[in-house]
Amino acid sequence: MKKILLLSIAFLSFSCQQPKTAFVDISKLVDDYEEMKDVKSAFETKTASFTKRRDSVVQAYQLEEQDFRIKAQKMTRKQQEENYQLLAQKGQILGQQFQNEQQQIQLEGQQQIDSLVKKVKDFIKDYGKNNGYTYIYGSNQTGSVLYGKEENDITTTLLTELNKAYNKE
Repeated sequence: MKKILLLSIAFLSFSCQQPKTAFVDISKLVDDYEEMKDVKSAFETKTASFTKRRDSVVQAYQLEEQDFRIKAQKMTRKQQEENYQLLAQKGQILGQQFQNEQQQIQLEGQQQIDSLVKKVKDFIKDYGKNNGYTYIYGSNQTGSVLYGKEENDITTTLLTELNKAYNKE
């Protein structure tokens, strides 16, 4: 009889335990993560450098076009066509180079961001395992967590831990 009573008490206490859950504001976590800020800053610097260089080359090309127009008046029709074709070809090549470089910069930036998002997800997963959580939900603008008690919001805690880990690197 004692065994049945003990088993019943154990079953009741086990079945009454609530899973440990929390939620994280993913947007805030990613936006305020120091490494993400550094990656975005580096991307902006790289983009600004590219834009400055591109604008300088475009300006030089435009001067070359103006110079051609002035010199074209003294050229034969055939010379004008040949020089115009060379100039147009140069413009096309420059345009393609700039487009390829810009795409490369964007691709690298996206790869870095994707890598950081994966790093954050892995960090959350490890944090959940190490701290006894059954579930950690992600809250975002699309509303995956529509309501959560404030005490279950671990965004600030995770952000602090992520930034500590990043600053150690």
